[in-house]
Amino acid sequence: MTDKAQTFIENEALYLVGHLKDDALIWVKISGNTSRFLEIPTSDKSSCIIFIDDILKLHLKEEFQTDFYSIKISRDAELYIDNEYSGDLLEKIKEALPNRITGQVTRALIDELMPHKLLKAVEKELDINATDIIKGGAYHNFKDFFGFPKLGNKNLYFKDLTPLKHKELKSIENIFKAIDEKDQLLCFPYDSYDSVLNFIETAAVDPFVTSIKITLYRVSNDSTVAQALVKAAQNGKDVFAFIETKARFDEANNIKWGKRLEENGADVKYSYPGIKVHSKILYIERNENDNPTCYAFIGTGNFNEKTATIYTDFSLITSNSKITSEILQVFQVLERKLFLPKTKQLLISPFSTRSTFEELIKNEIKLSKKGEDAYITLKMNSLQDQDMIRLLYKANNAGVKIRLLIRGICCLVPGINGQSEHIKVTSIVDRFLEHGRIYIFGNGGKEKMYIGSADWMTRNLDHRIEVITPILDKDIAFKLRNILNLQLNDHIKGRLIDAKQENKYLNTNSDSELSSQYLIYKSLL
Repeated sequence: MTDKAQTFIENEALYLVGHLKDDALIWVKISGNTSRFLEIPTSDKSSCIIFIDDILKLHLKEEFQTDFYSIKISRDAELYIDNEYSGDLLEKIKEALPNRITGQVTRALIDELMPHKLLKAVEKELDINATDIIKGGAYHNFKDFFGFPKLGNKNLYFKDLTPLKHKELKSIENIFKAIDEKDQLLCFPYDSYDSVLNFIETAAVDPFVTSIKITLYRVSNDSTVAQALVKAAQNGKDVFAFIETKARFDEANNIKWGKRLEENGADVKYSYPGIKVHSKILYIERNENDNPTCYAFIGTGNFNEKTATIYTDFSLITSNSKITSEILQVFQVLERKLFLPKTKQLLISPFSTRSTFEELIKNEIKLSKKGEDAYITLKMNSLQDQDMIRLLYKANNAGVKIRLLIRGICCLVPGINGQSEHIKVTSIVDRFLEHGRIYIFGNGGKEKMYIGSADWMTRNLDHRIEVITPILDKDIAFKLRNILNLQLNDHIKGRLIDAKQENKYLNTNSDSELSSQYLIYKSLL
């Protein structure tokens, strides 16, 4: 508990605040180390659970004779590096990290019932104004519901979807041989992440593997991936890791793993000035019986075994030299051995992603004007880039059929006559966070499909290093098409994005077993 004389409100922590008769404020922090919920015994078989917040409010009111209200503040998370282009950027980031704890308050999420007098006192004490106030409910930090007590009624819970062992990889003794025979697609969280861990751990000890290169954007605190890379370096492999130290809120953890890798002999490079490396790629060189073979892993999600259980993502593993040779170029850029990658298969931001997608859209426009079937289907997290949106509008006006599945930000307005009447947009929010990206273009009957790490946001197209791969394997393309079709036709969790922003469910019948995520899981059994 803090009083007015010694108030420092921690970033993103939960507090209750009350106003005393002498105008002093009392701040009470709700501990993040204990459960937010308390189960109260009942005389029957029912369950009664109460927020710790309410218990505290009751006792605080008795002690101080005033009501208390919930509040959570956010402090400025920018590190404010003076000049990224001079000096040691890594050291500058290390030195700036402690400043995040004490940054300027930029937002206060409050209980909307907080009295006006108390609100003004809070604004004064935190040195904020009305524009920094967000009015919400009585309870904040809904992520704490992950720790909600288990109740007896099984109907209240999602059905267990145990991660599946990959059909082609689960019984293979030599994972490299399986990839040599055929490209492999992993679909998370439906497929177990063990396949990725096994791939990297096998490479770390395989006597024929000579080199491992990887990009790390968000690494878990006890990362099995990073531990395998340490083992590989200890085993004499040539290990290169590009670690993005500007991945917000993961900087310290990424730096920790970078240091450990360096201590064990790995070559580690850190952030580029002015650009983030957001690609999720892995490259392995193997030489058995004087037969050198290269392998590439290209994903839509991070090398993070924890988020792989709750994010939907796709990963392609291939030994196709058309892809592996170009992935090597990306790493040569990151190693500062190459300035400009020259690729025919991969789309690489900020070099070729925007221009290639623009050409693909323009090709659909030409086809439509010739009277041929033309369509574009896109699944992304966000669609914000104005140039890409204008080009989609142009495609709409040319008669191209456009189907979008956008989970988050969508700045395109669908359903407007003369602008977007041929564009349909839906969004899915379900038990798993939709995170994969798929891009499909009709291409006159010779459909082109890609997956990768980039949304159509200006930052992803122009200010980050992203990697997008074509899907060259027909079986994998068919599999991805089926998955996408299930999502495009999700009438349970799918919401229609419209010009009025009503975002209504496509169907009000709520049989969760029929949502696309459940159907995808069943299709992979």
